[in-house]
Amino acid sequence: MVLGTPNQPGRLRHAPSLELKIGGAESNLAIALSRLGLSAGWISQLGEGDPGQLVLDRIRGEGVDTSRVVRLDGYPTGLYLRERLGPEVRVYYYRHGSAAAAMAPGYFDAAYLQRARFLHLTGITPALSSECRRFTRWAAGQARENGVRLSFDVNYRSKLWPEKAAREFAEEMIPETDLLFVSAEEAAALWGQESAEFLRELAGGGPEEVVLKKGGAGSLALIGGELLEHPPFEVPAVDPVGAGDAFAAGYLAGHLWGLGPEERLRAANAMGAYSVMTLGDYEGLPGRRELEAFLEGRNELGR
Repeated sequence: MVLGTPNQPGRLRHAPSLELKIGGAESNLAIALSRLGLSAGWISQLGEGDPGQLVLDRIRGEGVDTSRVVRLDGYPTGLYLRERLGPEVRVYYYRHGSAAAAMAPGYFDAAYLQRARFLHLTGITPALSSECRRFTRWAAGQARENGVRLSFDVNYRSKLWPEKAAREFAEEMIPETDLLFVSAEEAAALWGQESAEFLRELAGGGPEEVVLKKGGAGSLALIGGELLEHPPFEVPAVDPVGAGDAFAAGYLAGHLWGLGPEERLRAANAMGAYSVMTLGDYEGLPGRRELEAFLEGRNELGR
């Protein structure tokens, strides 16, 4: 989506100007992986015209493969606006009838997935429309048919659909999912619990790995019946938006680098910490060398 955000905290209606950026959970994750030196592709639909071109240029400029992006004439590109009031971040979505909301089963050639190690989907896409809901289930099925592991992030957005619908869809996806991400807030909102025992219940539905994102409290992961926990990195928090996507990217990167479970979780926490230290959904995310320096506690002069 195109993101409009004031340069300073305060109510949106008092902002003298807005900075045009881009945002979106899936594109954030793809950009994060690309910055870490990994191959990532982003599949979506954008409207014709400059807003769609802005999104495409920014994502492609980060080294993400956008060869499967479709431009639709007569459809707008999604927009969201953001304001920050003290510690609270508020968002306003304008996505109904957008090009992305028109995605339907079969819109891209599933042979594209044959080169992938993971297909990452989120609970945001199916919230956009009934067509997107069917598309998400279709894409998950195509991953399975092509031997690609499925990564699914619950990513509940209360402004896009109600709790009941989000929970029902997540429960449809869980049996097909290999790697499940859920935040503590989402677990509490959708299922009323966020305990380690709850992770075991989720894992019992099918996923090989269930990862609980706890934000400033660190993270938990249940892998092969073993519960792992990693504390947070203590960093100054500037902007929390996008931290969950960065976390998921760090965890997936750990898989692609062949790291063990504890190292994957540590890399994920580090990516989340990097994300909150700067404004923007992805702008402050590190390259691999920067991430490794952070994990090792090394200070690089940068000059």
